[in-house]
This record gives sequence, structure tokens and C-alpha cells, in this order.
Amino acid sequence: MIFSTARVVLLVTWLCILMISTSSAVLFLEKMGNQAAQTLPITVSCVGDSITEWSGYPTILQNMLGSSYEVSNFGVAGAAVSPSGYTSYVKQPEFHESKDVEPSIVVIMLGTNDAHTSQNASNFSSDYKNLVSEYQTLPSHPKILLVEPPPIYDNKLELNDTHLDGYVLPGIKQVAYELGLPTIDINAALANHPEFFEDGVHPNSEGALAIATEIVQNLGLEN
Repeated sequence: MIFSTARVVLLVTWLCILMISTSSAVLFLEKMGNQAAQTLPITVSCVGDSITEWSGYPTILQNMLGSSYEVSNFGVAGAAVSPSGYTSYVKQPEFHESKDVEPSIVVIMLGTNDAHTSQNASNFSSDYKNLVSEYQTLPSHPKILLVEPPPIYDNKLELNDTHLDGYVLPGIKQVAYELGLPTIDINAALANHPEFFEDGVHPNSEGALAIATEIVQNLGLEN
């Protein structure tokens, strides 16, 4: 069969277009694959006090989320939102470390120590808002989850559930509303479960499991 010069040119042109299109598609898929690889694992910063540092819930959370996530524990025993009275979280190295990892997700569970009988509640909301805003300005633009901390049962640590209900929980809800951020109601999840606590304040393994489960559910993932 004899092809005319015009048909040969047309055939060669189509072959060139096909080769270019195929090469472009391959490069696009490689680029997308590289971008996906760069975003994994998804980093999660668990910010909090001794409940975060000691309970083990971040480790359980890591196991629930799997290898696509990297959960880091940035809890500081004794840490509080407000700068007076207890250790101020924003003055701790863990605060800076929790930001330096460029988290994709930040879980903030603070406020228990702000319910101390000697703590000044007048500036809790503003102090809490300032702390949360530090994470909102991160280049990684993380998803921020504000946790309403567990209830406080009878204890010898001078922590008062009346104070927690009176100004800490309302303050967290107020800041969440003002900043348009979601909350996780760990307080309700652990209510009426004093058996989930070692000393009325710090969750045991059952309490830690309940906390991690609630967080996973609020991330919209299957646990």
C-alpha cells in the first residue's frame, strides 16, 4: 500500500502528539506521587498537660491511626493556659517543638490545671485564644481540634470540677466559636466514669483509650 506524503506527515504528527501526551501524563503522575509522598506521614501534635504526657493516649492514638500518621506527645506535666499560678505552656520548650514539626493536625487539651483552687480565671479565655492563635499562623495551616478536658473527680491535687465547669469549659467553647474551630467533648465522654481515673484527675488505660477513641471519631476516621 502506498501512502501519500500528506498522509505520512499526518501520521507522524499524530504519533508525535501521542508520545508527547504520554510523556506528560507520566511526568504528571510522578509529580503527584512525589507530592503525596512528601505529605506523608501526616504529623499530629498532641498539646497538653500531664493528662497528655502521662496517660498514654497519644500512643494509643498512633496505633489507631496507623503508619500514615506520626503522632507526637508534647504534653507537659503541670502546664496551664494562664501564665500565673502553674507552669505556663507557652513558656515551655514543648510548645515550640509542637510547632516546629509543622503539624498537619494539632490536638489541644489544656485547662485542667487552670481549674486549680488558687488559679485566677479572669483572663483564661484571652490566654487560651492567644495560645490557639499561635498554631493558626503556622505555615502548615494545621487542622486544630480544641479538647474540652476530662471531668475532675475527688482528688488531693486541689483541682476543682466546679472551676472547670464554671470558666474553663465555657472559655474553650467561646474561643472555638470566635475562631471557628471544632471541639472534642472529652468531658462528656468521660463523665460518670470515675473508674477511668487513677486519682480523680489522671486517666488510667481505660480513660486513655476513651480519649483516643473520641479523637479518632472526631477526625472522621474509622477506629
